[in-house]
Amino acid sequence: MKERDFPIIKEGFYLALIIFSLSIFLYLLGLIFISITLFFLALFVLFFFRNPRRIIPDGKGTILSPADGKIVDIKKIREEMYLKREMISISIFLSIFNVHINRAPYLGVVKKMEYSKGSFFPAFREKASFLNEHNSILISYRDLTILVRQIAGVIARRVVCWVKEGDYLDRGQRLGFIRFGSRVDILLPLDTEVMVRLGDRVRGGETIIGRLNLEEF
Repeated sequence: MKERDFPIIKEGFYLALIIFSLSIFLYLLGLIFISITLFFLALFVLFFFRNPRRIIPDGKGTILSPADGKIVDIKKIREEMYLKREMISISIFLSIFNVHINRAPYLGVVKKMEYSKGSFFPAFREKASFLNEHNSILISYRDLTILVRQIAGVIARRVVCWVKEGDYLDRGQRLGFIRFGSRVDILLPLDTEVMVRLGDRVRGGETIIGRLNLEEF
């Protein structure tokens, strides 16, 4: 089994192991309440860093959700940093109870990846997309370019990306993850047919959030 197919992200597994070991040590010292608290904390860490397998749906020209969570914003914006044109922006808020693995919404090559330092506003707020610490990933396939942005929140203080520039991605492939509550934005071409609405719950790699209107895709 590949490391990224393991049911728990390695980083989270080791963190839970450390907390669990400390829990046992404190139990032996007679600090029962603290020991039990740490034991349940270790269970929560395993829960948070879970890495479930997903059934990637077939469908030519369909865009998959890059993350689990709730659709909190859908709008047209002008993307000035990379694409220099208007795009459809879909924002997904991830609570601490969501799976925090991020996935490729479409196949293609990673043309650019750039990490930007910033603030830590609540991830559900609109300005978080621009002012918070984030990681931008441009995925290109033929004439199509999609931008996925991993955004840190108030609690989330680390964005992890497993891919690099030049990598070829399959639909639904794991990109990385974000610790604790956070947000993922995806920017799509204007002629994309949006398949979700505000308030919808989505699953990374499974939920179809858009459909391309170009037959070649």
